[in-house]
Amino acid sequence: MAITQTDLTRINTFIFDVDGVLTDGLLYCFADGEQVRAFNIKDGFAIKHAIRQGYRVAVISGKDETGVRKRLKQLGIEDIYLGVEEKVDTFEDYIYMQGIHPATVAYMGDDMPDFEVMERCGLRACPADAAEDIREISTFISTKKGGRGAVRELIEQIMKAQDKW
Repeated sequence: MAITQTDLTRINTFIFDVDGVLTDGLLYCFADGEQVRAFNIKDGFAIKHAIRQGYRVAVISGKDETGVRKRLKQLGIEDIYLGVEEKVDTFEDYIYMQGIHPATVAYMGDDMPDFEVMERCGLRACPADAAEDIREISTFISTKKGGRGAVRELIEQIMKAQDKW
């Protein structure tokens, strides 16, 4: 699918998965059981900038980790849904409660738990290393891998199309 200028200019909400999107999908496990992920600073800058410019930013993820929640809050994200089994239910509840039209949402996911949500969004986005089924339904496929600037690339392209970057 080709991305159009209209696809970019109607977006006012970004929703992201965590593992494989905001991170590279690697999970470092320590002897004490702590699990650590690495976030990309440039993705973080873009998220903060989008929030300052009035965009909604939310995260829906299957994992619930204290460190991840802290990082997301540091970025200024208020709508954080971690430990979610059925992402589509959380997505539907979120857009209903916030009065968001699905056509104005850019969702970036990387694997099958994101599939149903992506089918309902205005702009379906994924990192370059997303699962094949996700790449096939995506309108925007980043040139960057998950955790390596894919989020920044999406946000920057949308904000530039709207003269807000």
